[in-house]
Amino acid sequence: MAMEGYRGFLGLLVSALLVGFLSVIFTLIWVLHYREGLGWDGTALEFNWHPVLMVTGFVFIQGIAIIVYRLPWTWKCSKLLMKSIHAGLHTVATILAVIALVAVFDFHNARNIPNMYSLHSWVGLIAVIFYILQLLLGFFVFLLPWAPLSLRALLIPLHVYSGLLIFGTVIATVLMGVTEKLIFALKDPAYSTFPPEGVFTNTLSLLILLYGALIFWIVTRPQWKRPKEPNSVLLQPNGGAPEGVESSMAMNFGNVDKSDAELNSEAAARKRNFTLDEAGQRSTM
Repeated sequence: MAMEGYRGFLGLLVSALLVGFLSVIFTLIWVLHYREGLGWDGTALEFNWHPVLMVTGFVFIQGIAIIVYRLPWTWKCSKLLMKSIHAGLHTVATILAVIALVAVFDFHNARNIPNMYSLHSWVGLIAVIFYILQLLLGFFVFLLPWAPLSLRALLIPLHVYSGLLIFGTVIATVLMGVTEKLIFALKDPAYSTFPPEGVFTNTLSLLILLYGALIFWIVTRPQWKRPKEPNSVLLQPNGGAPEGVESSMAMNFGNVDKSDAELNSEAAARKRNFTLDEAGQRSTM
């Protein structure tokens, strides 16, 4: 199926990937060139893993996971495969975020710096907790075949909304963290004097903000949404649905839209008419 506005989508997708990749590269340049590098020894070098892993996993990879359903060349792939890729990318982002938290807590504890006193830390920890809950919800409700269709239909709007809310919160938290780090670290010359590190890192923050804006635009365009799959429920010979399925089909708007229902009704009517015609032919023979 052809995507409406494919060229526009492709341009925005390439732009988003380029900006996201540049955000990761800029973060590495920041910590390697301006912040003395990376390490795992309780010093500031260990802390530097925090922005690198957060931008790489919690921003860049999470953004890709959000728009993976929008890629038109994957529309012929099974929904289960795309769900697995979606969940896998979010799992990688979660692992990187947790390691980033370990790095910053380990650094604070080694230097006797208080934990969890800033707004950045409060919002950031909340975002990680809700992200993990979102991942578990998606795994047990949408990926595994245990949850009833009615429950999936009920939770899918919440799942979509909370995913975008968490992503936006992560973007805001990263921007707060970058600003907080620059205020603490840049003393001579001061942050207010526009030193090269401050200008460079402010540019990094603008790239992260632009990446978030591009992801939000791509994922909220209805014309770029993955087409709904045809209904896989087989109708009974009398035109009805198997017992216990009819009510689930009514609630499962994620898989069956209005046009699918109309097509199924027409197919059932044709089947009934064919049965009646066949019976009439037998009665006249």
